[in-house]
Amino acid sequence: MALEKYREKRDENQTPEPFGGKTSGKELVFVVQKHDASHLHYDFRIEMDGVLKSWAVPKGPSLDPDVKRLAMMVEDHPYDYRKFEGLIPKGQYGGGTVIVWDEGTYEAIDEAGSDVKKQEKSLVEQLKSGKIKIRMHGKKLKGDFALVKAHGRGENGWLLMKLEDEFASTEDITKKDKSVISKKSIAQMEKTPDRIYGEENAADTEKAKTKKKPEKAPKKSSKISKLLKSAPDEPFYDTVEPMLATLVDKPFDSEDWLYEVKWDGYRAVAFLNNGTVELKSRNDKSFNEKFYPIFEELKKLKINAVLDGEIVVLNSEGKADFGALQNWRSEADGDLVYYVFDILWLDGKDLKDLIFTDRRAILSEILTENKTILLSEAFDTSGIEFLETARKMGLEGIMAKRKDSRYQTKNRTKDWLKIKANKRQEVVIGGFTLNEDSNKKFSSLLLGVYEGKKLVYTGKVGTGFNAKMQTEMMELFQPLITDKVPFSEEPDVNKPSRFRPNPPHATVTWLKPELLCEVNYTEITSDGIMRHPSFQGMRTDKDAKKVVLETEKPTEEIVSEETSPIKMRGKAARKTLLNPKNKSQARKINGRELKFSNLDKTFWPKEKITKRDLINYYYQVAPYILPYLKKRPQSMNRFPDGIEGEQFYYKDVTGRAPSWVETYLYHSEKDNRDRHYLVGKDEATLLYMANLGCIEMNPWNSTIEKPEHPTYCIIDLDPDQNSFDQVVETALVTRDILSDMGVQCYCKTSGSTGLHLYIPLGNKYTYEQSKEFARAIVTLVHRELPGITSIERIIKEREGKMYLDFLQNRPHATIASVYSVRPKPGATVSMPLHWDEVKIGLKMTDFTIFNAVKRLEEVGDIFKPVLGKGIDLLKVLQKFEEK
Repeated sequence: MALEKYREKRDENQTPEPFGGKTSGKELVFVVQKHDASHLHYDFRIEMDGVLKSWAVPKGPSLDPDVKRLAMMVEDHPYDYRKFEGLIPKGQYGGGTVIVWDEGTYEAIDEAGSDVKKQEKSLVEQLKSGKIKIRMHGKKLKGDFALVKAHGRGENGWLLMKLEDEFASTEDITKKDKSVISKKSIAQMEKTPDRIYGEENAADTEKAKTKKKPEKAPKKSSKISKLLKSAPDEPFYDTVEPMLATLVDKPFDSEDWLYEVKWDGYRAVAFLNNGTVELKSRNDKSFNEKFYPIFEELKKLKINAVLDGEIVVLNSEGKADFGALQNWRSEADGDLVYYVFDILWLDGKDLKDLIFTDRRAILSEILTENKTILLSEAFDTSGIEFLETARKMGLEGIMAKRKDSRYQTKNRTKDWLKIKANKRQEVVIGGFTLNEDSNKKFSSLLLGVYEGKKLVYTGKVGTGFNAKMQTEMMELFQPLITDKVPFSEEPDVNKPSRFRPNPPHATVTWLKPELLCEVNYTEITSDGIMRHPSFQGMRTDKDAKKVVLETEKPTEEIVSEETSPIKMRGKAARKTLLNPKNKSQARKINGRELKFSNLDKTFWPKEKITKRDLINYYYQVAPYILPYLKKRPQSMNRFPDGIEGEQFYYKDVTGRAPSWVETYLYHSEKDNRDRHYLVGKDEATLLYMANLGCIEMNPWNSTIEKPEHPTYCIIDLDPDQNSFDQVVETALVTRDILSDMGVQCYCKTSGSTGLHLYIPLGNKYTYEQSKEFARAIVTLVHRELPGITSIERIIKEREGKMYLDFLQNRPHATIASVYSVRPKPGATVSMPLHWDEVKIGLKMTDFTIFNAVKRLEEVGDIFKPVLGKGIDLLKVLQKFEEK
């Protein structure tokens, strides 16, 4: 591939990416760039023939010889690209964030030690043969690797693999996620892009930021401006019947067509004008509330346009899951995405009469992509191979769109074709049957399609729905029950067939023909009945009267004459559990039905944070906080009316908690009472507590397996009249004292006023031993800082100094868990810190319910070592005595 392709895709005036560069001729270099564009991937580039030969590796390199990574060869990149990191503007090709994940030199294994020219000659031959073997000398990637052409993966499909050598490992090298140049992660680079190629230095960049004028829409390229100028003026509108495609029976190859994935979802048109947004189905029903995350993201686009696309729920492989979309109620129900594939109107200009490729060019430039609104990719490739790839990947099918086609509203056109990998049909539900002796809600659905004004029976479907779905569907059926047969001819539901000569006797209940569903089937028989249908899901986005049998037209009547069609989505980040509308909602968590109530109740009046927000927060951080709650009794502190209402401790749940909640029996010698503490177990338990109004989580320091042996020792730095900078100073002194003893400690903000230092014990020592160890440490700290600290238990004797609290190391004493929200103004969160973050200027308000989730996504759980093996207290004390 020459650099022409690279330059064709980029506008030098619109992107900071390099466009040239000359090789040194002394050594061969490589670079691996981590690139967060429409999807996160790694770009693997090796110098060859004066350019960087490039492959996109969705999952990144692996050090495990048993793992083969898909690598799609892309256009050659200029030599100077090896140092590029920063931001490619949204709307430009590959728009997103780039870091240099690894770099170094490499050599051809079969010519190792030879001069560069000899090595390059060998590498070019290897490239042509489809098998390249190289030895890498990088900061992360070392040793022997191979790139091998992958048969059956299209022209550009390769596999990247590690070869057996001393550097082979099962370690996931991609977890080392920082740039080898700027030392930043993708998220940090996106936030502070201080090393953008082409900028003179970081100071200039910062200076430019401070002088930045109010944000404007990206300047349109000259080509796009020319296209818009040629388009006629048209007032904004907020309703349209979108262009429809014709079903054909087989794929084809033609240079006059582009191909797209046929997304299995709901067709949706977005109307955006002067800050107002409407998201509608193809029959003009509002999707604003139903698919609220897309609606909110559209409002952020700040464009005036009419967009056409498909709403889908994606799984981790990037495939659309129609069943998940049908049941989608909140962000916890799936990764909701709006794939945009066309644009009809922009800034007062009617684009419908522009050809498809020109509309795509405009759409690519003006659409600011994010994780929720994506541009549906168009492929200039073989339609036959593309459908075969779609079929192998289990996709619904493909779309073929004529390059020079105009957008035709209210019309099923032959310029857009749909080719299905499997046969699928929308059908009207005209009734249901119930077999004798069946304990189900119904046995099958009776289905039909319209021919003119007649509803014609097309068969029955009895598979594809479970008991829960049947219960929900019966609620929809009840208001529509009728005595009138909706079909043009009454079907004989008990008619024997050669496959089932003695069917069970079934009774029929007729329904008014208003509900739609979708089914898969193998074929239509000569008498119009679907064979082997399977229920796929209900549809609410179309009018029953418009449902007709889709018949495949011969492709020849319309058309004269391996890249992956979808991108790996990866595991979706947790978003929210509860939707923003309903005051009460029920969700199934860990197989338990939880009912969440009073969700609009304000818990933080000043910040306008509701009970819903609190529960959504704990849902999002559940994977991080649960390890610190599991198997630990909880001292629940309830705030049923928020931080300004009354609070009370709720420790004994005897007879009041659901039967599925795990409890721990504790006998109190103080009042001779038995108490049942709720035990942290799983997500359901966590959210049950949050629904009770437990703003903060307060677990025991020990588990129910070893209740007298704490997992860690805690030193609580509790300031009185001190500044927070003095708390920081004290934490650093404590760390240094422990470090001199060979002990590593871990710091977190309390979320209230101080800092908490944790020392892992691994449940090996008693509470008394933990307490006495903490007493010894705080005594040493106090000797170092007598002017600002105190170890006096009586408050008035502390004289306003910071209390070095070692008494948290007692049975049943609790402290706010890491990642716990605190019932304090600002909704602060108890957050673990890297030691380089514990410095003057640190504030408690740096971490709140608003930014905690994003931080966790960036840095992960850095507090994990406190749950580890723990220190050897005897060795620590011996070492201390020796000093």
